[in-house]
Amino acid sequence: MDWQPRAWKDYRWIVGDPELLGGKLAIRGTRLSVDLILECLGNGISLSEIDDAFGVGLPHAAAGDVLKVAAEVTGQFHVAA
Repeated sequence: MDWQPRAWKDYRWIVGDPELLGGKLAIRGTRLSVDLILECLGNGISLSEIDDAFGVGLPHAAAGDVLKVAAEVTGQFHVAA
C-alpha cells in the first residue's frame, strides 16, 4: 500500500503529516505548503502562475480549503502577555 499523508481535520485538500514538509500544512498531492500558497496569492500570483513557477499541477479546487484554513487559523483568539 502506498503511503498517504494524513488529512488535517476534515479538509479534503489539506494535509498535515510529519512525513511531509515536517508536518507543515500542505496541499494534498503536492509538496506545496499552505503558507507558500497564501504568500503567493497575497503577492498577486495566480493559481496558473503558481503551477508554472513550481512545475506542479496544483489542484485549483484546493484554493477554497487554503482560504478556509487561513480564516480558521487567523480567527483564533490569542492573549498577548
